Amino acid sequence: MSDAAKASLPAQALSKRHALRADGVVELATIERSGLDESRHLGAAVSINANGDVLESLGDIDALVYPRSSLKPFQAIAVLRSGVALEGAHLVLATASHSGTPEHVNVVAEILERAGLTEDALQCPLDWPGDADAAALARTQGARRRITMNCSGKHAAFLLACVENGWPSDNYLDPEHPLQVRIRETIREFTGEPVGHLGIDGCGAPLFAVSLRGLATAFSRLARGVTASGPDPDAARLVDAIRAHAWAIEGPGRPNTVVIEESGLMCKGGAEGVIAMSAADGTAVAMKSLDGSHRVTSLVALELLARADAIPRAEADRVSALVTESVLGGGVPVGRIRVAF
Repeated sequence: MSDAAKASLPAQALSKRHALRADGVVELATIERSGLDESRHLGAAVSINANGDVLESLGDIDALVYPRSSLKPFQAIAVLRSGVALEGAHLVLATASHSGTPEHVNVVAEILERAGLTEDALQCPLDWPGDADAAALARTQGARRRITMNCSGKHAAFLLACVENGWPSDNYLDPEHPLQVRIRETIREFTGEPVGHLGIDGCGAPLFAVSLRGLATAFSRLARGVTASGPDPDAARLVDAIRAHAWAIEGPGRPNTVVIEESGLMCKGGAEGVIAMSAADGTAVAMKSLDGSHRVTSLVALELLARADAIPRAEADRVSALVTESVLGGGVPVGRIRVAF
């Protein structure tokens, strides 16, 4: 399907779109233990090429899903489009779901300092760091903090955009705030479809529902640094920063960081079993587990990219092994997690 045809799809289907449901999913992965299939993960997934043609479709790829943090790259691009100059790790923290290491927190603090603000201005929830060592240290100090919440980099970038544009910062999470309107327009531009539903993300930010087809389209364009209208220097700058500072997007040893470091793919997971990946040639995948589990998301996405010849089979298998949990019994492998399609 061409970009032009893709752009016309929502006008035909928007009024009939609904959330992903049980009759719109297929079996994506199976957990085998000691020769018996123990668990099965159901969901929907799609792979597309740079033209927007569907290469493989599993389940209802036009149902609405909340991409959750998989939308962060486009929130960061909207910040750049507002005139904010972010580079390197500071730009990656604007799109990160970070694990709260001291290195992450220091970068977020620098963004806030540039805005002339402290972490008290953040409106994301208080939370412990996701990194085990950082969390253990934080608990000895006895308090959760907003700056260690995994979305604090995004919120700090939001605040910096408000300060530099003279926008109010006390209501920066209002869906009608100038920044949030720009974010919604950016998501529509990259996905090629109107936002299907408005919700509230776990961090309190507005959350925009789109289809898996639209999410894959957005990641295809992101990887190539383009929109439907041509080159997009902000997208290209973000991709370069992510590849150069992959540690910042999640954390050392974390799945998104490992996939980017080991393969050069763009990768961003979202809560409730969502992931999107894309190769430099524009081949992209998006999937959601119906049960919200992340146990198989990287495995399924890498498999789809290998089947599309966007990544060598041996490399997909190698990276999958690094980011997919082992099936253990008594501390030794007794099974495996395999794709089911």
